[in-house]
Amino acid sequence: MSYLLWAGFILFVLALLALDLLVFHRRVHEIKLKEALIWSVVWVIIALAFNLGIYLVQGRQQALEFLAGYLVERSLSMDNIFVFLLIFSYFKVPQKFQHEVLFWGILGALVMRAAFIACGITLINQFHWIIYVFGAFLIFAGFKMAFGKEKEIHPEKSLTLRLFRKVMPVTQDYHEGKFFTKTAKRWFATPLFVVLLIVETTDVIFAFDSIPAVIAITRNLFIVYTSNVFAILGLRALYFALAGIMKFFHYLNYGISVILVFVGVKMLIADAYKISTEVSLAVIAIILLISIFASILWPKTNRASE
Repeated sequence: MSYLLWAGFILFVLALLALDLLVFHRRVHEIKLKEALIWSVVWVIIALAFNLGIYLVQGRQQALEFLAGYLVERSLSMDNIFVFLLIFSYFKVPQKFQHEVLFWGILGALVMRAAFIACGITLINQFHWIIYVFGAFLIFAGFKMAFGKEKEIHPEKSLTLRLFRKVMPVTQDYHEGKFFTKTAKRWFATPLFVVLLIVETTDVIFAFDSIPAVIAITRNLFIVYTSNVFAILGLRALYFALAGIMKFFHYLNYGISVILVFVGVKMLIADAYKISTEVSLAVIAIILLISIFASILWPKTNRASE
């Protein structure tokens, strides 16, 4: 049964990606707010429909775990959006090419997340004490997010980028959205491929926070991975819908940091006291709602930095 679930899920995701790339976004164009909002809603509906399928096939507990994991991943993806915005601004990526970068970036993320999740769950099953390391790391990450300095992106300092430029030269122009171009019988990478490398690298960094956070909810490999996948699949549309207004949700980072601390504590006390999935789901949802409403009720008064 488990093999059928995995096979069915993989085929389902591949079909969604094929429809996205080959049908709905076959023509390169600038994603407008209305289109982004529609697609954001569509991806949420698909995720909830899949959640219903889990409920019907695997039961209530697994469905609640999926929903809690999805909410955690969805909230943590807000931080990704902010970083993507900084990366695209730094490289001056035309808006019409950003969808292409995010599509292939997310495809790479799906593969890397699978490896990270498998390693994380295997480590916990083999060495139980690792759960305390993950829990402490999440608490540290939460406090760092809440009280640390604002993120600064310095792509030119990226080790990945420096190593890549030693292997292949990079053009100055975007060459109509191509990742590679051939000039004078020699292949060159375009800045768009450089941006893709940076996006993939940052996703690896984000995975160190997000994957332990979902493992704190459940150690069911299928639930952890599928909740990750659906949060990632909706990330592109969410980026185009929220990139312009993220700065107004200035309390959201504090909400996300509290969620990280909560799931970290949940991991640390798991042997002494198990917090139920229902309670976890309620706490995560309440924290997100409070941080969003607080941002609306108490907006920033100083707009000089914007």
